[in-house]
Amino acid sequence: MNASPLLQEVFNPVPALLIFLWVIIWGIIGGVVTPRIYRRKDLDASNALLYGAIAGAGTGPILLIYLWVKTPELEWPWVVIPSITTLGLLYWAFAVYNPTNLCVTEGTYVLSQVSNGMLIGILYGIIAIGLTLIFSILGIVSFAHGQFYMIGGYVAFFAINQAMGANLHPIIGILLAGLVTFVIGAIFELALLRPMHLGKVERPGEYAILLTFGLAFFLEYTVLATLGANPRKLDPFFNLDTITIGPISLPPSRVIAAGIGLLVLVILLWFLNYTWMGKALRAVSQDKEAAAVVGINPLTMNTLAFGLGAMLAGLSGAALVQVLAWVPNIAPLASARSFVVIVLGGMGSLPGAMVGGLIIGVVESLGVGCFPDVSRALAYQQVFGMIIFAIVLLLKPTGLFGREL
Repeated sequence: MNASPLLQEVFNPVPALLIFLWVIIWGIIGGVVTPRIYRRKDLDASNALLYGAIAGAGTGPILLIYLWVKTPELEWPWVVIPSITTLGLLYWAFAVYNPTNLCVTEGTYVLSQVSNGMLIGILYGIIAIGLTLIFSILGIVSFAHGQFYMIGGYVAFFAINQAMGANLHPIIGILLAGLVTFVIGAIFELALLRPMHLGKVERPGEYAILLTFGLAFFLEYTVLATLGANPRKLDPFFNLDTITIGPISLPPSRVIAAGIGLLVLVILLWFLNYTWMGKALRAVSQDKEAAAVVGINPLTMNTLAFGLGAMLAGLSGAALVQVLAWVPNIAPLASARSFVVIVLGGMGSLPGAMVGGLIIGVVESLGVGCFPDVSRALAYQQVFGMIIFAIVLLLKPTGLFGREL
């Protein structure tokens, strides 16, 4: 039996376009109508736009009618099935128009892209956690965060490299990168940001933006002037062969980098939950006045938080200098990506920063790997993450784990 006519019927582009339009139209209907119905019944409509849009895109009117009639409390289980259905429909439409794409013909290739994206996403999450920590304690967004990431990579490179550096053990090089970025961050906060918290600055918000912007330019162009723009990259820290898990092969450099990121995450969680300083940081993030009443100095916590945030960025850079070609202008890209991650996950949410990092890592990896024009795929790498970012902000402006203010 010849299966070609059957396949041509199944993969006809006309019904595929109709399915795509079905997803878009019902997603819009669900996102517009559901919040109005919940508000009309004086119910919590904060998540109604997100849940209504996903329910409409994934099931059309089927789940929407139930939501509109019963108006149940909206919780995460409500979006699991329609989300899977929506992704399945969109993937089917993609397969119709790109039947020879490796993401359609090779399941192992898709798994490899997802795995590689998760490995890098762990480091994205660590960078974003540092920025989230600064925002939670100091109430500002550091525009120099990517520059600390860049400096951490350079410190590790010159500490570990045999030909041009000190030829130190990789662990010592990574620790040195963390120490250097912590010291720079702490000195910057003490010297220039502390007056803002002492009430000596009339417009602290604008003051913090200008200062961190200035620090970003100073660090980036100082490195550019002293080290040049030639790309640098380390060999994998440890001499490992390609790691194979079933049909998936993972580059050792990415596995090592992800392992470093997970170790940093575990140590950070232990510090925040089981040490006095960590608990003091959490207390200040919740209520500075109440923390001061019980003997915690918010100014000290500000310095510690900025130093720790810079250190987390530096450690991420130190872990990734063996994966990426390192140049000074890698800093703005890291800053932009970390801003996307923390807004995607929810401002001030540490779990949200890690989940957002994983999402951006996987989406960028799949986007590059599945893009039809291989020669231009890398040029659009950040675009794929920005698309997800825009969709999430449209459906849930506070981010995935953010709360209404």
